Amino acid sequence: MMVRTFALALSSIALVASTAALAAPVPATAARAGLFPQVAQIAPPPVAAEPTADEVMAGVQRFYAEVGQVTAKFRQEVVNATFGRNDTSDGVVYLKKPGSMRWQYFAKKRRGKVTRAKDFISNGRELYLVDYENRQIVKKDLKKNLLPTAVTFLHGTGELGAEFTPALEQKSAYGGKGDLVLRLLPKVPSAQYKTLHLVVEPSNYRVKESILVDAAGNRNHFRFYEPDVVAPIPDSRFQVDPKHSALRSFRLIDGDDASAAPRSQPSP
Repeated sequence: MMVRTFALALSSIALVASTAALAAPVPATAARAGLFPQVAQIAPPPVAAEPTADEVMAGVQRFYAEVGQVTAKFRQEVVNATFGRNDTSDGVVYLKKPGSMRWQYFAKKRRGKVTRAKDFISNGRELYLVDYENRQIVKKDLKKNLLPTAVTFLHGTGELGAEFTPALEQKSAYGGKGDLVLRLLPKVPSAQYKTLHLVVEPSNYRVKESILVDAAGNRNHFRFYEPDVVAPIPDSRFQVDPKHSALRSFRLIDGDDASAAPRSQPSP
């Protein structure tokens, strides 16, 4: 259950690591202007062809492949279609190849202070949920638990085109003016997601938002802010030591043991 819950969160944010901006090449118009100045002044700029859905998906994949690490702020809105409930969370995500990730969720401010509510952490070998509010740590072995392509994409092994059929939405409820909205449909029906929408910056295929909709109509919407692909991220950011003084009193749960149930299962 914990892996599926964790995968749902990560599948909609796996592509956030493609947030570095690539400078577009400057057209060499100066030489042409020197030969034909009157043409350079009156000729309209060439109109770029609208990219296809396959080209946008390939651009996102290619863009992400060039990013080794990223830190970004996020806001997550989860809409429960059954109960009509909306939950909003804020946090910071750290991603580093190959396969290291940390989703750090903040609790509501108490007396003006922001504290951590929970962390989802992977070092590429183990998967941890550190629940600060219930004072427990859930650990799973990644060798025993397969994650979906939208997560393994972070490891550089997942191919979006192998699992999803892309389409561009011309009039979408997501994104803003000028954004490309890519709708990804799983080729094999999945209980985890019905559609995955990516709001893409057209100049460099940076993913600005991701929206995961499951079979029940529940929506998991992430918006990403202030991406940083320059600042180094230490490997210690992706390590969990249950013997550390700050975690020593936490209950350690083997997530691969069905009999060892957490006190409560916080959903990202």
